[in-house]
Amino acid sequence: MINNKNMKVRGQRGSVLIYILVAVALLAALTVSLMDSSGQQSQSQNASGLVSEIDGQIGLISAALSECVLSHPNQDSELTATEQKNAPYPINPADSYFDTQSADPGSDANNNVANIRCPGNPGGDGSNNQDHARIFGGSSGKFMPPHPALFGDWDYYNGADGVAITIASDKTDPYIADALAKLNDKYAQCEAEIIDRRSLGALNITSDTIGAAGPRQCGAGEICFRYWIILKPTAIHQDSPDCP
Repeated sequence: MINNKNMKVRGQRGSVLIYILVAVALLAALTVSLMDSSGQQSQSQNASGLVSEIDGQIGLISAALSECVLSHPNQDSELTATEQKNAPYPINPADSYFDTQSADPGSDANNNVANIRCPGNPGGDGSNNQDHARIFGGSSGKFMPPHPALFGDWDYYNGADGVAITIASDKTDPYIADALAKLNDKYAQCEAEIIDRRSLGALNITSDTIGAAGPRQCGAGEICFRYWIILKPTAIHQDSPDCP
């Protein structure tokens, strides 16, 4: 004889188990959704912070260069056309010119923006025009802030292609590319550019080797952001359509 009471109890237990499983599934889905939302929010905040930081440093560097150019338009009368492609902008810090000239002799080991020297500072004639005082440092009262986290130092370029500053990262954090894309959108076409070599080999990004051992590069596995202060037709530029 079938025990209807036992069947009813088992049926109720089965229904309760189904409800429990449904509740667990919904809770898991909600947890994943909240985690995704939190992750996206965190990534967006990181990207926004990085945009502000890099944009601010571009403004600081540009203003310091403009002050140098406006304050010392006569620069250094002994600079040759080989050493100075864009007068009166500072020449590359690693240029061998500094090995024998300037009141601060000896070229720097690299072309970091922090090492830029202002030609003609503090002005005057003859030997005073060779002072090339450093733009950033205690004597100037201007200080270059640390480079953004996950990035290297800013690189300065003054050559046949113009005058530019470049920063690069070899990190894989997903918000970096997003931040650089948003930053690039803040500038006019060809004023700035993204050079993405994260899954590619190194790329030469200048047409000459002035003040360096070879052409400037965006290295293998790096994503680079370059801001142009002066852009010439010879420039190897990544924006499309081609720049004028």
